[in-house]
Amino acid sequence: MPQQLKVDICVIGAGSGGLSVAAGAVQMGASVALIERGKMGGDCLNYGCVPSKAILAAGKAAHAHRSSGKFGVIADEPEIDFPAVNAHIKDVIAGIAPHDSQERFEGLGCTVIRDTGRFIGPNKVAAGDYEIEARRVVISTGSSPFVPPIDGLEDGPYFTNETIFDNTERPEKLIVIGGGPIGMEMAQAHRRLGCEVIVVEGMKALGKDDPEITAIAINNLRAEGLDIREDAKAERVSYAGGRVTVHLEGGESVEGSHLLMAVGRSANVEGLELEKAGIKYSRRGIEVGKNLKTSNKNVYAIGDVTGGLQFTHVAGYHAGIVIRSALFRMFWAKATTDHIPWVTYIDPEVAHVGLTEAQAKKDLGMGVSVLRFGTHETDRARAERTSEGLIKVVLKGSKIVGASIVGKGAGEMIHLWAYAIANKQKIGAVAGYVAPYPTLGEASKRVAGSYYTPKLFSDRTKKIVRWLSKFG
Repeated sequence: MPQQLKVDICVIGAGSGGLSVAAGAVQMGASVALIERGKMGGDCLNYGCVPSKAILAAGKAAHAHRSSGKFGVIADEPEIDFPAVNAHIKDVIAGIAPHDSQERFEGLGCTVIRDTGRFIGPNKVAAGDYEIEARRVVISTGSSPFVPPIDGLEDGPYFTNETIFDNTERPEKLIVIGGGPIGMEMAQAHRRLGCEVIVVEGMKALGKDDPEITAIAINNLRAEGLDIREDAKAERVSYAGGRVTVHLEGGESVEGSHLLMAVGRSANVEGLELEKAGIKYSRRGIEVGKNLKTSNKNVYAIGDVTGGLQFTHVAGYHAGIVIRSALFRMFWAKATTDHIPWVTYIDPEVAHVGLTEAQAKKDLGMGVSVLRFGTHETDRARAERTSEGLIKVVLKGSKIVGASIVGKGAGEMIHLWAYAIANKQKIGAVAGYVAPYPTLGEASKRVAGSYYTPKLFSDRTKKIVRWLSKFG
């Protein structure tokens, strides 16, 4: 007979969002059951954010080695020990894993069940030897790599983000299908680690970001030797003699030694038996309102499984909303996306928050303006010989509604603009702060200050200064 368990909150999925809910709830006095069928820490720790940044760091180190000549340091081609690169990735994961471990969460007071969770009623979940009755259920099962039904793909091996970080053999020539953030990050990392790389993208690479920003990033990637094919749709894949060929629409084809599929993500809803709990969902994911409740008022869904912005920090943000709603009855707690930033960790980095220029002009109409400043024009950037960069700030009147940055440190620089948008700040708030010199972040103050340049140096201002000078 299944063991009966009654709790305040049952969390299905021990990824970033689920762990945040479980840790917060149990430390605030709620009883919590935490269910995970795979690895604790979910995609972010094991297959996503952490290992991808680790391999990018290895690629950056190799690139610094071979490109040090511009500083007067003798440069040469580094020797890449690919098994050691893989060991570095695993070591980084292992260093973070205890924070997400079963032992830690059991120590906090959670009942951790390592099995598949499925609904058996509106507020009942079965997992392993347990049947759990919960006052509230939180679904945080995340997403998995989407593999499109390309003819011939299943006839041979290919990587996804769930398998490429186990690879200990340097690919001689890697083909990446998909020019989104995952595809482009992995493409540059492998190129810098000595691989030939071809990216095949059916539309535009980094197509969700501002095209003026991404053009700078893509030009830089091509200068490093990446072969990026845009508007190139993969029609068929074939394998022969240990090689893989991707056949494109129009008759062109590309050949390589390895293949990585990075075309998107699918919400993990399989096996949850959502119908038994009256929860609506689609191919995109579980349907939720702004309060993150599903069609079953006692069940929440957070993070990737909702089909919205698929970032670890979004799952963490969702977790905070659920804690306020489920534990403290703050029914007015709502999730919004206006202030959510994201970063693509290629070099130079691409970061964004709020509306792009095109979105603002379409959605907000008259009164939209754009400020621009080259991030490479700061003295710190010149001293470090950084590549070309750009910061764009989108305004409605003087209110900040969006910002996009490409350049070294863009992921750090976007914090200021995300804070400004979240707090409905006007451009004067950024123009008025004092930036330490010399820093890359000075670009934010300088672009904000440019809003006032036309007025400060206008003929009217000159007349006022001349008039005031007459009084001594």
